[in-house]
Amino acid sequence: MHGGVHCGIIEAACSTGAAIVALGRGQTVVGLENSTSFVHAARGGILRVTATPVTRGRRTQVWHGSVTDAEGRVLATGRVRLLCLEAGADLVGKPSGVP
Repeated sequence: MHGGVHCGIIEAACSTGAAIVALGRGQTVVGLENSTSFVHAARGGILRVTATPVTRGRRTQVWHGSVTDAEGRVLATGRVRLLCLEAGADLVGKPSGVP
């Protein structure tokens, strides 16, 4: 299995958790950093990803993600840092929410 799969599902799980927290505050989140370490190879099967908050600050959040196989063996771990944006905040010259 390509390492990008592990990186992508860790990013998705952590971003989803952060977005749920931010939504309750009227904010959105964007990823700033994803650091994923690959521990064991997987050739297929069922993967489980979990995301746990490290910090849920007002401006940034940090989440830890872990990918395990059906036997519970850790395949990858990662840390994702996200920026919390207030409604209408500018990001790269465009108000958030504007395509």
